[in-house]
Amino acid sequence: MVDGAKNNKESKEAKQTEKSGSQVMIDVLVKNGIDICWGYPGGAILPFYDELFHSKIRHILTRHEQGSAHAAEGYAKATGKVGVCISTSGPGATNMITGITDAKMDSVPLLAITGQVGTAAIGTDAFQECDTYGMSIPITKYNALIRHADDVARVTQEALTLATARRPGPTLIDFPKDIQVQKTRSLKGELRMDKRHYEKPKMHGDFDKLIAAIAKAERPLLYVGGGAVSSNAHKELLEFAEKADIPVYTTLMGLGAFPASHKLSLGMAGMHGTPYAIKAVQECDFMFALGSRFDDRVALNVDDYGKRAVKAMVDIDEAEINKRIVVDIHIVGDLAEVLQYLTKNIKKQTRKAWVDRITKLKEENPLRFNSDTVSIKPQQAIYDLWRKTKGKAIISTDVGQHQMWAAQYYNFETPRNWITSGGLGTMGFGFPAAIGAALGRPDEDVFLITGDGSFQMCMQELGTIAMYQIPIKILLFNNGFLGMVRQWQELFYDNRFSQSDMNYNPDFVKIASGYDIPAKRIEKPSELSAGLDFLIQSKTSALLEVMIPSKEKVYPMVPSGARYEQMVDFDSAKEDGTEQRIHMNSPMR
Repeated sequence: MVDGAKNNKESKEAKQTEKSGSQVMIDVLVKNGIDICWGYPGGAILPFYDELFHSKIRHILTRHEQGSAHAAEGYAKATGKVGVCISTSGPGATNMITGITDAKMDSVPLLAITGQVGTAAIGTDAFQECDTYGMSIPITKYNALIRHADDVARVTQEALTLATARRPGPTLIDFPKDIQVQKTRSLKGELRMDKRHYEKPKMHGDFDKLIAAIAKAERPLLYVGGGAVSSNAHKELLEFAEKADIPVYTTLMGLGAFPASHKLSLGMAGMHGTPYAIKAVQECDFMFALGSRFDDRVALNVDDYGKRAVKAMVDIDEAEINKRIVVDIHIVGDLAEVLQYLTKNIKKQTRKAWVDRITKLKEENPLRFNSDTVSIKPQQAIYDLWRKTKGKAIISTDVGQHQMWAAQYYNFETPRNWITSGGLGTMGFGFPAAIGAALGRPDEDVFLITGDGSFQMCMQELGTIAMYQIPIKILLFNNGFLGMVRQWQELFYDNRFSQSDMNYNPDFVKIASGYDIPAKRIEKPSELSAGLDFLIQSKTSALLEVMIPSKEKVYPMVPSGARYEQMVDFDSAKEDGTEQRIHMNSPMR
């Protein structure tokens, strides 16, 4: 009797220490601070969803798996935390591939959890089976197909750790249905990886040579990318730039890393950068890249870009060093730590002649566009939105002309208020990303700036914001075209508008109204101010459709592969209308 009672007690205790694979994964997620996720259920992920029903994690049901991934990205970009998205197997997983790739290109911490058919059925072409593990190898930092419940805790912890470690990026766990219910006593997520995969690298490089080059430079520039945002190095960047007295220009992904109103700010450089930044790059004698990778939208022509300058580079990812452009000096390390070291070890400098030259370039080469009394110009609309929101809103965009206008005409003073798709350039990104940003920072206003082409990529997420009452303010520009494609076709393809004419668009106002979302359409410049007020003052989601000219273009423009001196600017374009000169890099008036 005694032995029987003892055995029953041990058996009971053993059962109490056992959990299903789904329970273990959720426990690890919760212990790592995951309290929200986005997803879409299906057969191969149902056991996990059943356990999620009982958990503390809030789940947001999107209307498409691509929306789930982009929403998780938007959350991650706005907060710096890991965004989690979930799908079933097969088409559910493949629908998230675009969002995962987007996260890889923009170094976004993301964890994708995909259902998979049972382990015995893998490789048999079972219903909704696909090789998610194989497909995701090139687009993730880490991925795993779990084969036993004993591995769930470890794999989940490794995926979460690597998503934010060193250079952030996406990870993926392919979770077979039978493993989701299989029992295990392995409940702790202990890492088995080499520490070099997740610990910050120790700073290394030729610091003495770099400090000497900084001191010697007469016309230096800081070239700042998204790495300054990812590493939360904005305070260190400001301190370093001011002590060294060096002007700053950013990439598209670096917007907000340096205050746009600062006298040293040049805004954005590159294909559609500010004209004064483009001209400053041609004159500089020392170019210092900070968390930027000389990508082909900034360094369009590798033989010409900053050809008069000594080039230095800091990046946490050694693979980026000399990948497109060979630099003279490089440092590997966390950007915030490197900037702290440099600020401490350089002497206070004054570069009056160069800063005065930068000021003159700004005065002589402002952003410009033409206005008239008939059409609303998108540049004016975004500039007015910036003034009315005092530059404090979170702005999410899709991809195309509106994205570039937003980057040019909405000044960003702080990081993580600019949510956009950079490296992959994903149309449809902006709307679900805005949802993620709004849920990550619920006390702040979130605006989506989009176009009629991009919006229709993920327009179904209107159902998500209506269902959960998420207050997204949608500024939708309608020009009846795929605007950026049309611009290229006009400039480089002799006006052959092959398949860029959106000659049948829906009534966006009626569609929004179908979801009980307030919506208006405006067409005249006299309606712009009241229209923006309607959007800004709305306590719920709202949509403002702004009809704009189909011929409106983004200027300046440096054609792909061209030299900066080949910039097509406002003057060379000879557009009709009344010129408007906007000096963006100045305090709000």
